[in-house]
Amino acid sequence: MIIKSKRRSFGKGRDVSLFTLGTMRATENLDKMYSVIKSAHHTGINHLETAAAYGNSEILIGEALEKLEFSENIIRNEWIITTKVLPKGDFNYLKRNFKSSLKNLKLKKINNLAIHGINLDEHLEWVIDGEGGKFLKWVIKKDLVDQVGFSSHGSYKLIKNAIECGIFSFCNLHLHFLDQSKITLAQLALKKKMGVLAISPADKGGRLYAPSKTLLKASAPYHPLELAYRFLLSKGITTLSLGATKSEDFNIAKKLINSTQKLSSSEINALKNIEKFANEQLKSSKCEQCRSCLPCPSEIPIPEILRLRNISIGYGQLEFAKERYNLIGRAGHWWEEKDASFCLECNECVPKCPNKLNIPDLLKETHNLLVDKPKKRLWS
Repeated sequence: MIIKSKRRSFGKGRDVSLFTLGTMRATENLDKMYSVIKSAHHTGINHLETAAAYGNSEILIGEALEKLEFSENIIRNEWIITTKVLPKGDFNYLKRNFKSSLKNLKLKKINNLAIHGINLDEHLEWVIDGEGGKFLKWVIKKDLVDQVGFSSHGSYKLIKNAIECGIFSFCNLHLHFLDQSKITLAQLALKKKMGVLAISPADKGGRLYAPSKTLLKASAPYHPLELAYRFLLSKGITTLSLGATKSEDFNIAKKLINSTQKLSSSEINALKNIEKFANEQLKSSKCEQCRSCLPCPSEIPIPEILRLRNISIGYGQLEFAKERYNLIGRAGHWWEEKDASFCLECNECVPKCPNKLNIPDLLKETHNLLVDKPKKRLWS
């Protein structure tokens, strides 16, 4: 049975379902891509998200949609497709790669095209005054896309500038219950009538599909992932990315596919209880993410590191925190470059902290807690 789902306005493009199928994790073969897209359709999802950088994802999507139309009568035009291009190269390079995406996806036009990873100031400059801007004007003039947007793993200020530059009509941001630092940016984008997609609220949001006993107990009677999804949907976030690999991954999405209502008193109490549990674990050492400690003379991303401490100690998501911490300095501009071991204990941050945290000691403790052998990224 196909679930009839609500849609939300997504910038200048077609309305999208509350959940988006992220295809990064379904690139093993055609059968897997076919299966997850079919499951997405039966869940009520109408939006697929991919990128040329995701291996053979575009090719598999093109073939799977063709097969689904033939074998299941799931019409290709029912789907809204977002793909992305990296912020590099000249006009001819970009034009050539874009045509390759059209060919791979078996499309004459792409609904949504995003610049994939505006993570540095020069990336935004490349769009505003460089070859990237020239390329975007070309695809719009040729009516090859309905709208253009961006994704970002960059700083608050950079994302704000990208939202306000007037070029983009949608954005993909890291928006998570356990990291609410970008929520105000999402609200700014929504106020400007932009579409907003939450990147990986399940995995990058704290690996909430594998919650600790602490988190499960605190969130009762709800699953932590359900609460995280509901938190974002209640904030008006247009659509939440769901990186499925099997049909069971859609279970919570099926339950929430029409959940545009405000949080219930029961949900609010559960969310408060999660914070209460975390505060009891962290006591007076909790970093409130105010960012007053910045800038650090050693360029250490203090709030990000102490956020991982909050997550590991306060919520019990130790393995997630370890994975993220040990990517520092190993993911280029997609993540932070310096971990806590770079702290010189200059103590400049200490008087800036409104909660009077001994930040150098907390950084040292976090490093000892989380440092480990790094794991291979899905896309390196």
